[in-house]
Amino acid sequence: MKSISTTLRQHQPLTLGDTHGKGRAAVALILRKGLNGPEVLLIQRASHPQDPWSGNLGFPGGRIDPEDETAYAAAVREVAEEVGLVLNEDNFLAQLDDHYGVRIPVCVSCFVFYIAGMPQDLVKNYEVSKAFWVPLNTLQNPQKHQLATVSWHGKSIDVPGIDLGEQLPVLWGLTYRFIRHFFAVIGTPLSDCPEKPIL
Repeated sequence: MKSISTTLRQHQPLTLGDTHGKGRAAVALILRKGLNGPEVLLIQRASHPQDPWSGNLGFPGGRIDPEDETAYAAAVREVAEEVGLVLNEDNFLAQLDDHYGVRIPVCVSCFVFYIAGMPQDLVKNYEVSKAFWVPLNTLQNPQKHQLATVSWHGKSIDVPGIDLGEQLPVLWGLTYRFIRHFFAVIGTPLSDCPEKPIL
C-alpha cells in the first residue's frame, strides 16, 4: 500500500474546467488494507427511476450541489451521506483525471482516499442497496474482465466490464474507466477485455 500511495501522490490529474454545459459529479475511490492486500469500496445503487445509474455498481458519490465549494467537498459529502464514512485531508491520496460520461452528459471527478485500519461500519442510506469491499487483486484478475451485455434505458448494449459474481451486476461505464485509469496510474495497467464474454 505504501508504494501505491507514493505513486498516486505524484500523479498530476487532468482536470476539465470547461464542461461545455455538461453537469458535474464527484466520486470517491476509497482504499483500505484488507486481509489479502488493499481493497476498494464499491456500492450498488438502489433502484430508482430518476437515477440514470440505478442498480449499477460504482463508487460512492453524486452530482455536485451549488453549496459544494469544490468537487472534493462534494465527494466527501456524498460519501458521508451514502455510506457513513467521514473522510478528511488525512485520508486523501490523489485526484485521478476527470472523465466525461459517454452516455450521460456529465463530467466526473474522482478522488482517491485511504483509510488506515478497519473503518467504522458502513451505514447505507436510501440511495445505496449494497456496500462492500473488493480486493484490488480481484479487479486485476483478467478472467473477471469481459465484454458483457447490459440493459441501458430499455436497450441491450455490449460493454467492457468486470464480472464480480455473487449475483452482482457487471461493473462497467465510468466506474470501469476510473478503475482502469487508477491501475494505469499506479503502474499495473489492466488487461483489455476479450472480444467475446467468457462463458
